[in-house]
Amino acid sequence: MKYSKKIPILFLLTCFILACNPPTSVKENTDDTDINGYADETFFKVDGKEILNRQGIPVVIKGLGLGGWFMPEGYMFRMPGGYGPTAIREKITELLGASLADQWFELFRDNYVREDDIIAMKEWGVDHIRIPFHYDIFYDKNSETFIEKGFERIDQVLIWCKRHRMDVILDMHAAPGAQSAGPIADSDGVARFWTEKETYWPMTILIWEELARRYKDETIIIGYDILNEPVTPTGYGASDLRNFYDQIVPAIRAIDTNHILFIEGNYWATTFDELYPPFDNNMVYAFHKYWNETDQGTIQYLLNMRNDHNTPLWLGETGENSNPWYYETRQLAEQHEIGWNWWTHKKLETTRAPLSSSSNEDYEKVVNYWKGNGPQPTTEEARRGLFQMAEDLAIEKNTLRPDLIASLFSNQFGTTNQPYTNIEIPGQIFAVDYDIGNQGVSYSDTEYKQVSSDENQNTGNNGWSYRNDGVDIESCSDPTIDYNIGWIETGEWLEYTVNITKSGSYTTKAIIASTGAGKMRIKVNGKQIGSDLDVPDTGGYQNWGQINFGQQSFNAGEALVRVEILEGDFSFAMISID
Repeated sequence: MKYSKKIPILFLLTCFILACNPPTSVKENTDDTDINGYADETFFKVDGKEILNRQGIPVVIKGLGLGGWFMPEGYMFRMPGGYGPTAIREKITELLGASLADQWFELFRDNYVREDDIIAMKEWGVDHIRIPFHYDIFYDKNSETFIEKGFERIDQVLIWCKRHRMDVILDMHAAPGAQSAGPIADSDGVARFWTEKETYWPMTILIWEELARRYKDETIIIGYDILNEPVTPTGYGASDLRNFYDQIVPAIRAIDTNHILFIEGNYWATTFDELYPPFDNNMVYAFHKYWNETDQGTIQYLLNMRNDHNTPLWLGETGENSNPWYYETRQLAEQHEIGWNWWTHKKLETTRAPLSSSSNEDYEKVVNYWKGNGPQPTTEEARRGLFQMAEDLAIEKNTLRPDLIASLFSNQFGTTNQPYTNIEIPGQIFAVDYDIGNQGVSYSDTEYKQVSSDENQNTGNNGWSYRNDGVDIESCSDPTIDYNIGWIETGEWLEYTVNITKSGSYTTKAIIASTGAGKMRIKVNGKQIGSDLDVPDTGGYQNWGQINFGQQSFNAGEALVRVEILEGDFSFAMISID
Protein backbone atom coordinates (compact mmCIF):
# COMPACT_ATOMS: atom_id res chain seq x y z
CA MET A 1 0.00 0.00 0.00
CA LYS A 2 2.60 2.52 -1.12
CA TYR A 3 1.70 6.18 -1.42
CA SER A 4 2.06 6.16 -5.20
CA LYS A 5 -0.39 3.24 -5.47
CA LYS A 6 -3.02 4.83 -3.24
CA ILE A 7 -3.83 7.91 -5.33
CA PRO A 8 -7.51 7.02 -5.96
CA ILE A 9 -8.12 6.43 -2.26
CA LEU A 10 -6.06 9.49 -1.35
CA PHE A 11 -8.06 11.62 -3.78
CA LEU A 12 -11.40 10.46 -2.38
CA LEU A 13 -10.17 10.83 1.18
CA THR A 14 -8.84 14.32 0.48
CA CYS A 15 -12.10 15.44 -1.10
CA PHE A 16 -14.03 14.02 1.87
CA ILE A 17 -11.76 15.67 4.45
CA LEU A 18 -11.71 19.09 2.82
CA ALA A 19 -15.47 19.07 2.29
CA CYS A 20 -16.24 18.40 5.93
CA ASN A 21 -13.34 20.22 7.57
CA PRO A 22 -11.74 22.97 5.44
CA PRO A 23 -8.51 24.59 6.67
CA THR A 24 -9.17 27.60 8.85
CA SER A 25 -5.99 29.62 8.80
CA VAL A 26 -4.83 29.52 5.20
CA LYS A 27 -6.09 32.14 2.82
CA GLU A 28 -7.36 30.97 -0.57
CA ASN A 29 -4.55 30.91 -3.11
CA THR A 30 -5.67 33.20 -5.92
CA ASP A 31 -2.27 33.43 -7.58
CA ASP A 32 -0.46 30.12 -8.09
CA THR A 33 2.51 31.92 -9.63
CA ASP A 34 3.25 33.91 -6.48
CA ILE A 35 6.05 32.09 -4.66
CA ASN A 36 7.52 35.10 -2.92
CA GLY A 37 4.89 35.45 -0.23
CA TYR A 38 1.29 36.17 0.57
CA ALA A 39 -0.29 39.14 -1.15
CA ASP A 40 -0.96 40.68 2.24
CA GLU A 41 1.93 41.90 4.33
CA THR A 42 0.57 41.33 7.80
CA PHE A 43 1.36 38.68 10.40
CA PHE A 44 -0.46 36.29 12.68
CA LYS A 45 -0.87 37.92 16.08
CA VAL A 46 -2.38 37.47 19.52
CA ASP A 47 -5.55 39.21 20.65
CA GLY A 48 -6.50 38.27 24.20
CA LYS A 49 -7.14 34.52 24.33
CA GLU A 50 -7.20 34.19 20.54
CA ILE A 51 -4.70 33.77 17.72
CA LEU A 52 -5.65 35.92 14.73
CA ASN A 53 -4.66 35.18 11.15
CA ARG A 54 -3.42 37.81 8.71
CA GLN A 55 -6.95 39.00 8.07
CA GLY A 56 -7.53 39.53 11.79
CA ILE A 57 -9.86 36.52 12.06
CA PRO A 58 -9.61 34.18 15.11
CA VAL A 59 -8.31 30.76 14.02
CA VAL A 60 -7.73 27.30 15.47
CA ILE A 61 -4.62 26.21 13.60
CA LYS A 62 -4.16 22.53 12.72
CA GLY A 63 -0.74 21.23 11.82
CA LEU A 64 1.89 18.53 11.63
CA GLY A 65 5.48 18.54 12.82
CA LEU A 66 8.42 17.67 10.58
CA GLY A 67 10.03 15.76 13.43
CA GLY A 68 13.09 13.80 12.40
CA TRP A 69 14.09 16.02 9.49
CA PHE A 70 16.51 18.40 11.24
CA MET A 71 16.33 16.48 14.51
CA PRO A 72 16.48 12.68 14.01
CA GLU A 73 15.72 10.58 17.08
CA GLY A 74 16.65 6.91 17.21
CA TYR A 75 13.20 5.51 18.00
CA MET A 76 11.77 7.11 14.84
CA PHE A 77 14.06 4.99 12.65
CA ARG A 78 14.11 1.65 14.52
CA MET A 79 17.47 2.55 16.05
CA PRO A 80 18.08 2.30 19.81
CA GLY A 81 15.79 4.76 21.54
CA GLY A 82 18.69 6.42 23.33
CA TYR A 83 20.25 7.64 20.10
CA GLY A 84 20.00 11.37 19.50
CA PRO A 85 21.36 13.15 16.40
CA THR A 86 24.96 13.22 17.64
CA ALA A 87 24.95 9.51 18.49
CA ILE A 88 23.36 8.68 15.13
CA ARG A 89 26.09 10.56 13.28
CA GLU A 90 28.82 8.95 15.38
CA LYS A 91 27.46 5.45 14.81
CA ILE A 92 27.07 5.93 11.06
CA THR A 93 30.57 7.44 10.87
CA GLU A 94 31.99 4.38 12.64
CA LEU A 95 30.47 2.15 9.94
CA LEU A 96 30.95 4.30 6.82
CA GLY A 97 33.56 6.94 7.56
CA ALA A 98 33.02 10.68 7.85
CA SER A 99 32.66 11.42 4.13
CA LEU A 100 29.93 8.83 3.47
CA ALA A 101 28.21 9.77 6.73
CA ASP A 102 28.01 13.38 5.53
CA GLN A 103 26.60 12.19 2.19
CA TRP A 104 24.03 10.05 3.99
CA PHE A 105 22.77 12.96 6.09
CA GLU A 106 22.41 15.12 2.98
CA LEU A 107 20.42 12.39 1.20
CA PHE A 108 18.37 11.80 4.35
CA ARG A 109 17.39 15.47 4.52
CA ASP A 110 16.82 15.74 0.77
CA ASN A 111 14.26 12.94 0.81
CA TYR A 112 12.66 13.29 4.24
CA VAL A 113 10.92 16.55 3.35
CA ARG A 114 10.31 17.63 -0.23
CA GLU A 115 7.78 19.87 -1.90
CA ASP A 116 5.56 16.84 -2.49
CA ASP A 117 5.31 16.40 1.28
CA ILE A 118 4.03 19.96 1.64
CA ILE A 119 1.52 19.41 -1.19
CA ALA A 120 0.23 16.19 0.39
CA MET A 121 -0.16 17.74 3.83
CA LYS A 122 -2.05 20.69 2.39
CA GLU A 123 -4.42 18.26 0.65
CA TRP A 124 -5.06 16.43 3.92
CA GLY A 125 -6.12 19.65 5.67
CA VAL A 126 -2.88 20.79 7.33
CA ASP A 127 -2.63 24.58 7.58
CA HIS A 128 0.77 24.92 9.25
CA ILE A 129 3.93 22.93 9.86
CA ARG A 130 6.22 23.02 12.87
CA ILE A 131 9.89 22.65 11.93
CA PRO A 132 11.89 21.18 14.83
CA PHE A 133 15.59 21.91 14.41
CA HIS A 134 18.86 21.10 16.09
CA TYR A 135 20.80 24.28 16.75
CA ASP A 136 23.80 22.87 14.85
CA ILE A 137 21.84 23.01 11.62
CA PHE A 138 22.50 26.75 11.75
CA TYR A 139 25.50 27.22 14.02
CA ASP A 140 28.94 25.63 14.44
CA LYS A 141 29.90 26.16 18.07
CA ASN A 142 33.52 25.18 17.47
CA SER A 143 34.18 27.83 14.82
CA GLU A 144 31.51 30.15 16.23
CA THR A 145 30.10 30.67 12.73
CA PHE A 146 26.70 30.33 11.12
CA ILE A 147 26.08 27.57 8.57
CA GLU A 148 24.54 28.89 5.38
CA LYS A 149 23.48 25.42 4.22
CA GLY A 150 21.04 25.22 7.13
CA PHE A 151 19.45 28.56 6.30
CA GLU A 152 19.26 27.56 2.64
CA ARG A 153 17.22 24.49 3.57
CA ILE A 154 14.83 26.60 5.64
CA ASP A 155 14.60 29.14 2.83
CA GLN A 156 13.70 26.37 0.39
CA VAL A 157 10.90 24.97 2.54
CA LEU A 158 9.58 28.49 3.03
CA ILE A 159 9.35 28.86 -0.75
CA TRP A 160 7.39 25.60 -0.94
CA CYS A 161 5.13 26.75 1.86
CA LYS A 162 4.47 30.11 0.20
CA ARG A 163 3.69 28.37 -3.05
CA HIS A 164 1.11 26.12 -1.39
CA ARG A 165 -0.12 28.49 1.34
CA MET A 166 1.25 26.53 4.29
CA ASP A 167 2.21 28.48 7.41
CA VAL A 168 5.32 27.73 9.48
CA ILE A 169 6.42 27.69 13.12
CA LEU A 170 10.17 27.38 13.81
CA ASP A 171 11.02 25.24 16.85
CA MET A 172 14.43 24.95 18.54
CA HIS A 173 14.19 21.28 19.42
CA ALA A 174 17.77 20.83 20.63
CA ALA A 175 19.39 23.88 22.20
CA PRO A 176 23.13 24.33 22.79
CA GLY A 177 24.13 22.26 25.80
CA ALA A 178 20.79 20.36 25.76
CA GLN A 179 17.74 21.71 27.62
CA SER A 180 17.00 18.27 29.08
CA ALA A 181 19.07 15.19 29.87
CA GLY A 182 17.48 12.96 27.21
CA PRO A 183 18.12 12.12 23.55
CA ILE A 184 15.21 14.31 22.46
CA ALA A 185 17.48 17.26 23.35
CA ASP A 186 20.59 15.48 22.00
CA SER A 187 22.08 15.41 25.47
CA ASP A 188 25.17 13.54 26.63
CA GLY A 189 23.21 12.74 29.78
CA VAL A 190 23.58 16.15 31.41
CA ALA A 191 21.32 19.12 30.73
CA ARG A 192 24.25 21.50 30.34
CA PHE A 193 21.94 24.23 29.04
CA TRP A 194 21.12 24.76 32.74
CA THR A 195 24.28 23.65 34.53
CA GLU A 196 26.56 25.67 32.20
CA LYS A 197 24.20 28.48 31.31
CA GLU A 198 26.99 31.07 31.12
CA THR A 199 28.20 29.25 28.00
CA TYR A 200 25.01 28.05 26.43
CA TRP A 201 22.43 30.76 27.03
CA PRO A 202 24.38 33.42 25.10
CA MET A 203 24.87 30.94 22.26
CA THR A 204 21.14 30.18 22.16
CA ILE A 205 20.28 33.87 22.18
CA LEU A 206 22.79 34.50 19.39
CA ILE A 207 21.17 31.84 17.18
CA TRP A 208 17.65 33.17 17.76
CA GLU A 209 18.85 36.71 17.08
CA GLU A 210 20.18 35.54 13.72
CA LEU A 211 16.94 33.73 12.92
CA ALA A 212 14.98 36.82 13.89
CA ARG A 213 17.25 39.02 11.78
CA ARG A 214 16.78 36.84 8.70
CA TYR A 215 13.05 36.16 9.06
CA LYS A 216 11.59 39.18 10.87
CA ASP A 217 9.71 40.27 7.75
CA GLU A 218 8.69 36.76 6.63
CA THR A 219 4.90 36.62 6.77
CA ILE A 220 4.71 32.87 6.04
CA ILE A 221 6.12 32.29 9.54
CA ILE A 222 3.53 32.36 12.32
CA GLY A 223 6.12 32.51 15.07
CA TYR A 224 9.01 31.06 17.04
CA ASP A 225 8.76 28.09 19.43
CA ILE A 226 11.78 29.20 21.44
CA LEU A 227 12.71 26.13 23.50
CA ASN A 228 11.25 22.64 23.09
CA GLU A 229 10.39 20.65 26.21
CA PRO A 230 12.76 22.15 28.77
CA VAL A 231 13.42 19.97 31.80
CA THR A 232 15.41 21.63 34.56
CA PRO A 233 17.64 19.20 36.52
CA THR A 234 17.84 18.81 40.28
CA GLY A 235 18.85 22.10 41.84
CA TYR A 236 17.22 24.14 39.10
CA GLY A 237 13.60 24.97 38.52
CA ALA A 238 10.87 27.30 37.33
CA SER A 239 12.78 30.48 38.19
CA ASP A 240 15.68 29.40 35.97
CA LEU A 241 13.38 28.85 33.02
CA ARG A 242 11.77 32.25 33.63
CA ASN A 243 15.22 33.86 33.83
CA PHE A 244 16.11 32.38 30.45
CA TYR A 245 12.93 33.72 28.86
CA ASP A 246 13.55 37.10 30.49
CA GLN A 247 16.85 37.25 28.63
CA ILE A 248 15.92 35.82 25.24
CA VAL A 249 12.55 37.48 24.66
CA PRO A 250 13.92 41.06 24.81
CA ALA A 251 16.81 39.99 22.57
CA ILE A 252 14.41 38.67 19.92
CA ARG A 253 12.08 41.63 20.28
CA ALA A 254 14.93 44.08 19.76
CA ILE A 255 15.06 42.69 16.20
CA ASP A 256 11.65 41.18 15.46
CA THR A 257 8.40 42.64 16.78
CA ASN A 258 6.27 40.85 14.19
CA HIS A 259 6.12 37.18 15.10
CA ILE A 260 4.29 35.32 17.84
CA LEU A 261 6.52 33.82 20.53
CA PHE A 262 5.47 30.34 21.69
CA ILE A 263 6.48 29.80 25.31
CA GLU A 264 6.81 26.19 26.47
CA GLY A 265 6.56 25.24 30.10
CA ASN A 266 8.93 23.17 32.19
CA TYR A 267 8.97 19.36 32.39
CA TRP A 268 8.29 18.60 28.75
CA ALA A 269 6.01 21.64 28.30
CA THR A 270 3.51 20.62 30.96
CA THR A 271 4.02 23.08 33.85
CA PHE A 272 4.05 26.87 33.68
CA ASP A 273 5.02 27.97 37.19
CA GLU A 274 6.51 31.49 37.21
CA LEU A 275 5.72 31.95 33.51
CA TYR A 276 2.67 34.07 34.20
CA PRO A 277 1.48 36.71 34.04
CA PRO A 278 2.53 36.92 30.36
CA PHE A 279 5.74 38.84 29.70
CA ASP A 280 5.14 39.77 26.06
CA ASN A 281 2.09 41.21 24.31
CA ASN A 282 2.33 38.72 21.42
CA MET A 283 2.98 35.39 23.12
CA VAL A 284 1.21 32.02 23.36
CA TYR A 285 1.56 29.35 26.03
CA ALA A 286 2.59 26.13 24.24
CA PHE A 287 1.89 22.84 26.01
CA HIS A 288 2.45 19.19 25.04
CA LYS A 289 0.17 16.24 25.71
CA TYR A 290 1.13 12.55 25.77
CA TRP A 291 0.17 9.40 27.65
CA ASN A 292 -2.90 10.55 29.50
CA GLU A 293 -6.66 10.65 29.12
CA THR A 294 -8.53 12.75 26.61
CA ASP A 295 -10.98 14.47 28.95
CA GLN A 296 -11.18 18.12 29.97
CA GLY A 297 -9.72 17.36 33.37
CA THR A 298 -6.31 16.77 31.81
CA ILE A 299 -6.14 20.35 30.49
CA GLN A 300 -8.29 22.22 33.00
CA TYR A 301 -5.25 23.83 34.66
CA LEU A 302 -4.24 25.17 31.24
CA LEU A 303 -7.72 26.51 30.53
CA ASN A 304 -7.60 28.22 33.91
CA MET A 305 -4.25 29.78 33.04
CA ARG A 306 -5.61 31.01 29.71
CA ASN A 307 -8.67 32.54 31.36
CA ASP A 308 -6.78 34.06 34.27
CA HIS A 309 -4.12 35.70 32.09
CA ASN A 310 -6.02 36.33 28.86
CA THR A 311 -3.37 34.56 26.76
CA PRO A 312 -3.87 31.89 24.06
CA LEU A 313 -2.94 28.23 24.30
CA TRP A 314 -1.40 26.06 21.60
CA LEU A 315 -1.04 22.28 21.77
CA GLY A 316 2.37 22.29 20.13
CA GLU A 317 3.07 18.58 20.24
CA THR A 318 1.03 15.43 20.76
CA GLY A 319 0.48 12.00 19.24
CA GLU A 320 2.24 8.62 19.45
CA ASN A 321 -1.04 6.84 20.23
CA SER A 322 -3.99 5.21 18.47
CA ASN A 323 -6.42 6.88 16.08
CA PRO A 324 -9.24 7.06 18.66
CA TRP A 325 -6.91 8.86 21.08
CA TYR A 326 -5.91 11.21 18.24
CA TYR A 327 -9.53 11.96 17.41
CA GLU A 328 -10.57 12.48 21.01
CA THR A 329 -7.58 14.71 21.76
CA ARG A 330 -8.12 16.74 18.60
CA GLN A 331 -11.80 17.16 19.49
CA LEU A 332 -10.88 18.18 23.04
CA ALA A 333 -8.51 20.88 21.75
CA GLU A 334 -10.89 22.23 19.14
CA GLN A 335 -13.87 22.29 21.50
CA HIS A 336 -11.84 24.67 23.63
CA GLU A 337 -10.54 26.63 20.62
CA ILE A 338 -6.97 25.44 21.03
CA GLY A 339 -4.83 25.03 17.93
CA TRP A 340 -2.69 21.92 17.64
CA ASN A 341 0.31 20.37 15.93
CA TRP A 342 0.76 16.60 15.70
CA TRP A 343 4.00 14.66 16.08
CA THR A 344 4.96 13.75 13.37
CA HIS A 345 4.36 13.53 9.60
CA LYS A 346 6.68 10.60 8.78
CA LYS A 347 8.61 7.80 10.47
CA LEU A 348 10.15 4.46 9.57
CA GLU A 349 7.91 1.35 9.61
CA THR A 350 5.20 3.02 11.66
CA THR A 351 1.43 3.02 11.99
CA ARG A 352 1.41 6.15 14.17
CA ALA A 353 2.28 8.76 11.52
CA PRO A 354 0.48 9.67 8.29
CA LEU A 355 3.43 8.44 6.23
CA SER A 356 5.55 5.35 6.84
CA SER A 357 8.84 4.71 5.07
CA SER A 358 10.23 1.21 4.67
CA SER A 359 13.21 -0.61 6.08
CA ASN A 360 15.38 -3.10 4.18
CA GLU A 361 17.39 -6.22 4.93
CA ASP A 362 20.78 -4.53 5.12
CA TYR A 363 19.45 -1.65 7.20
CA GLU A 364 18.04 -4.17 9.67
CA LYS A 365 21.53 -5.65 9.97
CA VAL A 366 22.77 -2.20 10.93
CA VAL A 367 20.13 -1.53 13.59
CA ASN A 368 20.38 -5.07 14.97
CA TYR A 369 24.11 -4.52 15.40
CA TRP A 370 23.49 -1.24 17.18
CA LYS A 371 20.97 -2.93 19.46
CA GLY A 372 23.38 -5.75 20.28
CA ASN A 373 21.28 -8.35 18.45
CA GLY A 374 23.63 -9.15 15.60
CA PRO A 375 27.20 -8.97 14.28
CA GLN A 376 28.72 -5.84 12.79
CA PRO A 377 27.68 -5.53 9.13
CA THR A 378 30.31 -5.13 6.46
CA THR A 379 30.98 -1.64 5.20
CA GLU A 380 29.18 -2.49 1.96
CA GLU A 381 26.15 -3.92 3.77
CA ALA A 382 25.96 -0.82 5.97
CA ARG A 383 26.31 1.49 2.97
CA ARG A 384 23.60 -0.32 1.01
CA GLY A 385 21.22 -0.49 3.94
CA LEU A 386 21.61 3.08 5.14
CA PHE A 387 21.50 4.69 1.71
CA GLN A 388 18.50 2.60 0.63
CA MET A 389 16.72 3.61 3.82
CA ALA A 390 17.41 7.29 3.00
CA GLU A 391 16.22 6.83 -0.59
CA ASP A 392 12.99 5.22 0.64
CA LEU A 393 12.14 8.27 2.75
CA ALA A 394 10.87 9.95 -0.44
CA ILE A 395 7.11 10.36 -0.25
CA GLU A 396 6.36 8.43 -3.45
CA LYS A 397 7.90 5.38 -1.76
CA ASN A 398 6.01 5.84 1.50
CA THR A 399 2.92 4.02 2.74
CA LEU A 400 -0.07 6.28 3.39
CA ARG A 401 -2.20 5.84 6.54
CA PRO A 402 -5.57 7.24 5.36
CA ASP A 403 -7.46 6.30 8.53
CA LEU A 404 -4.93 8.19 10.68
CA ILE A 405 -5.31 11.26 8.47
CA ALA A 406 -9.09 11.00 8.81
CA SER A 407 -8.80 10.86 12.61
CA LEU A 408 -7.07 14.25 12.51
CA PHE A 409 -8.85 16.06 9.72
CA SER A 410 -12.28 14.51 9.19
CA ASN A 411 -15.09 15.69 11.43
CA GLN A 412 -17.12 12.66 10.29
CA PHE A 413 -14.55 10.23 11.68
CA GLY A 414 -16.54 10.09 14.90
CA THR A 415 -19.95 9.57 13.29
CA THR A 416 -19.87 7.95 9.85
CA ASN A 417 -18.22 4.92 8.24
CA GLN A 418 -16.00 5.54 5.23
CA PRO A 419 -14.55 2.71 3.10
CA TYR A 420 -10.90 1.98 3.82
CA THR A 421 -10.47 0.47 0.38
CA ASN A 422 -12.67 -0.61 -2.51
CA ILE A 423 -14.24 -4.03 -1.77
CA GLU A 424 -16.33 -5.74 -4.43
CA ILE A 425 -18.68 -8.69 -3.93
CA PRO A 426 -18.51 -11.41 -5.16
CA GLY A 427 -14.97 -11.47 -3.82
CA GLN A 428 -12.90 -11.36 -0.67
CA ILE A 429 -13.03 -9.10 2.36
CA PHE A 430 -9.73 -9.02 4.23
CA ALA A 431 -10.41 -8.75 7.94
CA VAL A 432 -8.03 -5.82 8.40
CA ASP A 433 -9.76 -3.68 5.73
CA TYR A 434 -12.63 -2.63 8.00
CA ASP A 435 -14.03 0.85 7.43
CA ILE A 436 -12.42 4.12 8.48
CA GLY A 437 -14.13 5.46 11.60
CA ASN A 438 -13.74 5.89 15.31
CA GLN A 439 -14.11 3.28 18.02
CA GLY A 440 -17.84 2.50 18.13
CA VAL A 441 -18.38 3.76 14.57
CA SER A 442 -16.68 1.29 12.22
CA TYR A 443 -15.44 -1.18 14.84
CA SER A 444 -15.45 -1.86 18.54
CA ASP A 445 -12.40 -3.12 20.41
CA THR A 446 -12.19 -3.73 24.15
CA GLU A 447 -8.95 -1.76 24.59
CA TYR A 448 -8.35 0.94 22.02
CA LYS A 449 -6.09 3.68 23.39
CA GLN A 450 -3.07 4.07 25.65
CA VAL A 451 -3.25 6.44 28.63
CA SER A 452 0.03 5.59 30.37
CA SER A 453 3.69 5.88 29.43
CA ASP A 454 4.24 2.37 30.81
CA GLU A 455 5.99 0.50 27.99
CA ASN A 456 4.28 -2.72 29.05
CA GLN A 457 0.85 -1.20 28.52
CA ASN A 458 -0.44 -1.25 24.95
CA THR A 459 -4.15 -0.79 24.67
CA GLY A 460 -4.10 0.14 21.01
CA ASN A 461 -3.11 -2.26 18.24
CA ASN A 462 -1.35 -5.11 20.07
CA GLY A 463 0.26 -6.33 16.85
CA TRP A 464 1.68 -2.89 15.90
CA SER A 465 0.91 -3.65 12.24
CA TYR A 466 -0.93 -2.21 9.22
CA ARG A 467 -3.31 0.24 10.94
CA ASN A 468 -3.42 2.53 13.97
CA ASP A 469 -6.82 1.84 15.52
CA GLY A 470 -7.68 -0.19 18.59
CA VAL A 471 -8.06 -3.31 16.43
CA ASP A 472 -5.24 -5.81 17.05
CA ILE A 473 -3.48 -6.68 13.78
CA GLU A 474 -0.51 -8.96 13.12
CA SER A 475 1.32 -10.51 10.18
CA CYS A 476 -0.44 -13.59 8.84
CA SER A 477 1.22 -16.96 8.22
CA ASP A 478 -1.05 -17.68 5.24
CA PRO A 479 1.03 -16.78 2.14
CA THR A 480 -2.05 -15.37 0.38
CA ILE A 481 -3.01 -13.04 3.26
CA ASP A 482 -0.70 -10.31 4.55
CA TYR A 483 -2.34 -9.55 7.90
CA ASN A 484 -4.98 -10.92 10.26
CA ILE A 485 -6.83 -9.73 13.35
CA GLY A 486 -5.82 -11.41 16.60
CA TRP A 487 -6.31 -11.03 20.36
CA ILE A 488 -10.06 -11.05 19.68
CA GLU A 489 -12.33 -10.59 22.69
CA THR A 490 -16.02 -11.21 23.27
CA GLY A 491 -18.28 -8.32 22.24
CA GLU A 492 -15.99 -6.82 19.63
CA TRP A 493 -17.20 -6.13 16.08
CA LEU A 494 -16.12 -4.76 12.70
CA GLU A 495 -17.92 -3.24 9.71
CA TYR A 496 -17.05 -3.19 6.01
CA THR A 497 -18.66 -1.08 3.29
CA VAL A 498 -18.77 -3.19 0.12
CA ASN A 499 -20.09 -2.90 -3.41
CA ILE A 500 -22.18 -5.88 -4.58
CA THR A 501 -21.62 -5.77 -8.32
CA LYS A 502 -24.54 -8.01 -9.27
CA SER A 503 -27.54 -9.55 -7.56
CA GLY A 504 -27.40 -13.25 -6.83
CA SER A 505 -27.11 -16.03 -4.32
CA TYR A 506 -23.65 -16.29 -2.73
CA THR A 507 -21.91 -18.51 -0.18
CA THR A 508 -20.21 -16.78 2.76
CA LYS A 509 -17.15 -18.30 4.46
CA ALA A 510 -14.72 -17.02 7.06
CA ILE A 511 -11.02 -17.86 7.40
CA ILE A 512 -10.20 -18.32 11.08
CA ALA A 513 -7.64 -19.90 13.43
CA SER A 514 -8.15 -21.05 17.01
CA THR A 515 -7.06 -23.30 19.83
CA GLY A 516 -10.65 -24.34 20.41
CA ALA A 517 -12.72 -21.31 21.38
CA GLY A 518 -14.76 -18.64 19.66
CA LYS A 519 -18.11 -17.87 18.06
CA MET A 520 -18.98 -15.31 15.41
CA ARG A 521 -21.93 -13.87 13.48
CA ILE A 522 -22.05 -12.13 10.10
CA LYS A 523 -24.72 -9.65 8.99
CA VAL A 524 -25.28 -7.86 5.69
CA ASN A 525 -27.37 -4.67 5.93
CA GLY A 526 -28.56 -5.81 9.32
CA LYS A 527 -29.72 -9.26 8.14
CA GLN A 528 -27.90 -12.25 9.60
CA ILE A 529 -26.32 -14.74 7.22
CA GLY A 530 -26.99 -18.30 8.34
CA SER A 531 -26.63 -18.98 12.04
CA ASP A 532 -24.08 -18.17 14.72
CA LEU A 533 -21.06 -20.43 14.18
CA ASP A 534 -18.57 -21.84 16.64
CA VAL A 535 -14.91 -21.44 15.69
CA PRO A 536 -13.32 -24.92 15.69
CA ASP A 537 -9.93 -25.87 17.05
CA THR A 538 -7.48 -25.49 14.14
CA GLY A 539 -4.41 -26.25 16.21
CA GLY A 540 -3.19 -22.69 16.81
CA TYR A 541 -3.77 -18.98 16.25
CA GLN A 542 -1.91 -19.15 12.91
CA ASN A 543 -3.20 -22.53 11.69
CA TRP A 544 -5.91 -21.48 9.31
CA GLY A 545 -9.24 -23.14 8.57
CA GLN A 546 -12.65 -21.97 7.44
CA ILE A 547 -16.26 -21.98 8.57
CA ASN A 548 -19.23 -21.86 6.19
CA PHE A 549 -22.19 -19.58 6.92
CA GLY A 550 -24.18 -20.93 3.96
CA GLN A 551 -25.91 -19.22 1.05
CA GLN A 552 -27.76 -15.94 1.02
CA SER A 553 -29.37 -13.80 -1.68
CA PHE A 554 -27.81 -10.37 -2.20
CA ASN A 555 -29.09 -7.34 -4.09
CA ALA A 556 -26.70 -5.27 -6.19
CA GLY A 557 -25.46 -1.99 -4.71
CA GLU A 558 -23.63 -0.73 -1.65
CA ALA A 559 -23.95 -2.87 1.47
CA LEU A 560 -22.63 -2.94 5.01
CA VAL A 561 -21.11 -6.21 6.21
CA ARG A 562 -20.83 -6.57 9.98
CA VAL A 563 -18.81 -9.19 11.84
CA GLU A 564 -19.79 -9.70 15.48
CA ILE A 565 -17.68 -11.61 17.99
CA LEU A 566 -19.98 -13.57 20.29
CA GLU A 567 -17.12 -15.40 22.00
CA GLY A 568 -13.50 -14.34 21.64
CA ASP A 569 -10.04 -15.95 21.74
CA PHE A 570 -9.37 -16.70 18.06
CA SER A 571 -7.82 -15.11 14.97
CA PHE A 572 -9.73 -13.84 11.94
CA ALA A 573 -8.20 -13.27 8.50
CA MET A 574 -10.79 -13.04 5.75
CA ILE A 575 -14.37 -13.43 4.53
CA SER A 576 -15.18 -14.75 1.08
CA ILE A 577 -18.59 -14.09 -0.45
CA ASP A 578 -18.88 -15.78 -3.86
